[in-house]
Amino acid sequence: MEIREQLYQGKAKRVFATDDESLVLVDYGDDATAGNGAKKGTIVGKGAVNNRMTNMLMQQLAAKGVPNHFVRELDDRRTLVRKVQIVPLEVIVRNIAAGSLSARLGLEEGAVLARPVIEFCYKDDALGDPMVNDDHILAIGAATAEELAAIRRMALQVNDFLRERMAGAGIELVDFKLEFGRTPDGEVILADEISPDTCRFWDSKTHAHLDKDLFRRDLGGAEEAYQEVLRRLMAQD
Repeated sequence: MEIREQLYQGKAKRVFATDDESLVLVDYGDDATAGNGAKKGTIVGKGAVNNRMTNMLMQQLAAKGVPNHFVRELDDRRTLVRKVQIVPLEVIVRNIAAGSLSARLGLEEGAVLARPVIEFCYKDDALGDPMVNDDHILAIGAATAEELAAIRRMALQVNDFLRERMAGAGIELVDFKLEFGRTPDGEVILADEISPDTCRFWDSKTHAHLDKDLFRRDLGGAEEAYQEVLRRLMAQD
């Protein structure tokens, strides 16, 4: 496999073209950001954790009927994935009140929601990734009604799977962010990553943070927490 030019530089990942037009290489780094890039730093080793955890969960989700972009893990930090056109939406699924939801609705952090909540944000750094509803999404052409229905369905499938998977590892799935992409034939599939960067994980007994909030809130111990989540998940397999 020949690696070619860099196609994208994200906040925590780089994407490279390959000699196969249908595949790209994702390279996970240790850079960490918060507040739409306002805060920057490093979480040592997180690139390897996020790569390994994402690939493990993507393969398990595929077996559960959730199509995604995973193809093959190359090494600790690099993975081959299917090339997709990213749908310009962040899809947030919430099970427990935390973060911005607590602030917006005046809910106590840790309050269990009566049902999962799905929120959408329009992916645009210059605008601060504003929250949008179905009408906005359809009006600006970010996704079609059929794509939106498929995204909602898959997001809830991922939620059901992750809640059970994490519970078995002694972890509460508070909330998480997903991204989806379109394949050349128009199919919408799960893309991006599933990791402590994109999920809020709390220890089931102590409710201690095991995710990027340790970095966001300057609580310390982020490196150990990322490693602990991966250790628990791999111990189940």
